Amino acid sequence: MSHWYRQDRDGAFCLSLHIQPGARKSGVAGLHGDALKIRLHAPPVDGKANAALLAYVAELLDLPKAAVSLKSGQTSRQKVVRVEGVNETRLASLPAASE
Repeated sequence: MSHWYRQDRDGAFCLSLHIQPGARKSGVAGLHGDALKIRLHAPPVDGKANAALLAYVAELLDLPKAAVSLKSGQTSRQKVVRVEGVNETRLASLPAASE
């Protein structure tokens, strides 16, 4: 298993993410230490980047927005996002996640 995600006892996954808000375009940028780096177009103002992150992760994993929640890192670039309804194979197949 990769270091950037782990599975909880209830089957949900917690993703360790490093966020770069205010990027030219949103996308997965590879690994940043033990976290998956995600660039977000949204600015880090009034929670816009957090909302954009949750929507982006839901879209990336083809999940409803309700299946993705911010577990920690509300004001930090280092965030932990909880994802329900996804399997490890899908997480490992994310673009640039295997770098």
